[in-house]
Amino acid sequence: MDRAAAERKARALVGRMTLEEKASQLLYDSPAIERLGVPAYNWWNEALHGVARGGTATGFPQAIALAATFDDELLRSLGDAAATEARAKYNACSSRGDRDIYHGLTFWSPNINIFRDPRWGRGHETYGEDPYLTSRMGMAYVRGLQGDGKTMKAAACAKHFAVHSGPEALRHSFNAVASPKDLEETYLPAFEDLVKRAGVEAVMGAYNRTNGEPCCGSKTLLADTLREKWGFKGHVVSDCWAVRDFHTGHMVTSSGRESAALALNSGCDLNCGCTYQCILNAVADGLTTEEKVTQAAVRLFTARYLLGIMGGGCEYDAIPITAVECEEHLRLAHRAALESCVLLKNNGILPLDPDSVGILGVIGPNADSRRSLIGNYYGTSSRYITVLEGIQDHLAGRGRVLYSEGCALFADRTDRLARPGDRMAEALAVADASDTVILVLGYDERLEGEEPDESAADGSGDKPDLLLPESQRALLSAVLDVGKPTVVILMGGSSMDVSEAHERADAVFLAWYPGPRGGRAVAELLFGAESPSGKLPVTFYRNEALEELPAFTDYSMRGRTYKNYTGEPLYPFGYGLSYAQMSLCDLLADRTRAVVSIANRSAFPAEEVVEVYTRDMGSPDAPVNPVLSGFLRVRLEAGERRELTIPLDPRAFTAVSGDGRRRPGIGPWRVYASFGQPDPKTEKLTGRRCLQTQIGP
Repeated sequence: MDRAAAERKARALVGRMTLEEKASQLLYDSPAIERLGVPAYNWWNEALHGVARGGTATGFPQAIALAATFDDELLRSLGDAAATEARAKYNACSSRGDRDIYHGLTFWSPNINIFRDPRWGRGHETYGEDPYLTSRMGMAYVRGLQGDGKTMKAAACAKHFAVHSGPEALRHSFNAVASPKDLEETYLPAFEDLVKRAGVEAVMGAYNRTNGEPCCGSKTLLADTLREKWGFKGHVVSDCWAVRDFHTGHMVTSSGRESAALALNSGCDLNCGCTYQCILNAVADGLTTEEKVTQAAVRLFTARYLLGIMGGGCEYDAIPITAVECEEHLRLAHRAALESCVLLKNNGILPLDPDSVGILGVIGPNADSRRSLIGNYYGTSSRYITVLEGIQDHLAGRGRVLYSEGCALFADRTDRLARPGDRMAEALAVADASDTVILVLGYDERLEGEEPDESAADGSGDKPDLLLPESQRALLSAVLDVGKPTVVILMGGSSMDVSEAHERADAVFLAWYPGPRGGRAVAELLFGAESPSGKLPVTFYRNEALEELPAFTDYSMRGRTYKNYTGEPLYPFGYGLSYAQMSLCDLLADRTRAVVSIANRSAFPAEEVVEVYTRDMGSPDAPVNPVLSGFLRVRLEAGERRELTIPLDPRAFTAVSGDGRRRPGIGPWRVYASFGQPDPKTEKLTGRRCLQTQIGP
C-alpha cells in the first residue's frame, strides 16, 4: 500500500472518532477503540542492534561496532533480519492477545546522533563521529528494517532530532547551542538523508533544547526543517517523558497542558510519556485545536496502515516464531562481529598458532563477562559465548587455557567482591605460568550508558575521562611487568586511552561489544581463521586531549573529531590493521567517483575497506583536515587484483559558510585513497602512504 492510499484510509477512520478517541491515540500505549474495531497498540519498541527488550532475539554487535564494519550492505541485511524477527514476534504475540510494550513493529532505531565528544555515555549507540559514515549506515539499516515490499515490514525511527550528544546528566534541562554552520555541516545531514533518501517512517525528538527551543516542541526543527524544508511525511515521536521536561526542566512552559500544546502545535504527533493526557484540557483552554489532534492521529494511523496491521492481512503474517535466532540470522551476526573488530597494534604476535600456542593465560574482568558482549538496548540470546569461552572452544584439544578474572571491572562500593587486589596474585601466577597472555579489559554499560540507567556506575552514564578504571590499569601494568608476550583485548564502545598497552603490549585488539556470541568471532580472529578488517568510526584520543577539546557542553565542532582536531590521536578515525598484505595503485577521480586498483599479495583471502577522503584546498569554510567521502569493503582471494569504483559523496564538493548555506566549494580538491586517513599518525602506525590525486575547480 502506498502512503497516499494509507493516508486516505487513516483519514476516513479518524474522521469517525470523537475528540476523546483521537486524543487517546496520541499516547505511545494507544488503547483499543472497540466500537471501530481498532486494536490496542503500543508504539514503543527497540531494535538498535537486533530486536531488543522483547524476549529472545538474534543479537548483533553494538551499533558503534557495526559502524566499524564500513559495510552498509551488511547493515541492510541486519535490518531485514531484525524486521523478520519482529514480525515473527508480533504474529505470535498479537494472535494471543498480547499487544504490550516491546511487541509492536515501530522501532525507535537507529540512533544517528554524531559522537562528537568521547565522554558521551551513549556514543556507542551511534555510528560514530562522521556524518557521511553515519548517513550511509543509517540509511542502510532503515531500508533493511522497512523493506521494499508491498507492506512496510517494520517502521524505523531516526533519533534523536537534533543536536543531541550529552552531557547525560543535563539532558532534561540543557540548551545545546549550535551554529548554522555546524547544524548544516555536522548535526543534520544524516537526518536529512534518512528522511529524503531512505524514507524513514518516524523521527524522534531529543530531550535537550537546541538554540533555545525544546526539540520535541521546536518549530524550527519539526515544522520549518523536517516538514517544510525536507518534506517529511511520516510521524514524529517524543523521547520518553521529554514533553514533561518542558515545564519541569527547561521551564519554557508552566503546566502539562501548555507543554502538550507546544509539542502538538510544533508537530510532535506521538507522546512517549504521559503529558498528552492533558491534550483534552489544552483544547478546552484554547491552547491547541482539534484539527491538530486530528492531523497527528491521521499520521499515526497512516503508519499502522502502511504496516498492514489494521486488518486485511499482509505478506508478513505467515512469518513463524522459528524465524527468531534462525541459522541465517546467527550467521549474519557472526559475520558482523568478524568485520567489526579492529586490530590496533600487532608486532607480529598475531595471529596465534592454535597448534603451538602452548599454555595460554586468559586474564581480565571482561574475559568471561556476558555484559561486555551486549552493550545496551539489547535482546535476550539463547546462548552466550564470552571471549574466554570462544578461546576455549577454538583451542579444544590443542593447548591449555588458564583463567583469572584479575580484578573487578571497576571499584563498586556496593560489591563486596570488588576490593582492589583480590585476584591480582592469582592473575600474576597465571601470567607467569603461561607462554602467551590474553588480557581482556575495557567497559560495559555500567561505565558508559544512558542517564536514567540505574546500572550506570555514576548515575549519569558519561565518562569522566578516557582512562580505564584504576583497578584495570593496575592489573595491566602488573601483568605486563611479568614479561610474557601479551595481547590486550578491549571491550567497549568509545575512545579509550590505553597508551601503556600500546607502548608495552605485543598487540592491542578492539572487540567492541561484539554481540551475545561474539567471543567466537574474537577467537577466530586471534587465531587467524579470519583477518581483522574493522576500522575505527571514532578517534581514539589520549586522555590529555580532553584539555584541548572544547568543553563537553560546548557543541561547536571547532577542534572536534578527525575533521577538525589538530593534535595527534592515539589511534585515528578510519584506522585498523590487517594480517593481509593489501596494496592500492592507479587512483583516478572525478566529482562523482574514485577508481582505484587493489591487490591482495597474501597467501590467504581477506577483506579490506578502501577509504576515500577529499579536501577543498581553496575554501576558507572547508574543514581543517580531509573528509571521508567514499568507502567500499571488498573481499579478495589470495593473489587477486581488482579495479574498484567508489562513488563519492556529492557534499564533498561543497562548503558550508558561517550562515549555514551550503554552496559549491572553491577547489581544487585533493582526493586520497588508502586503508585509513591521509594523516601522519595513520602513516606512522601502518607504514603505508595513501594515494592522492587532484581535481580542478
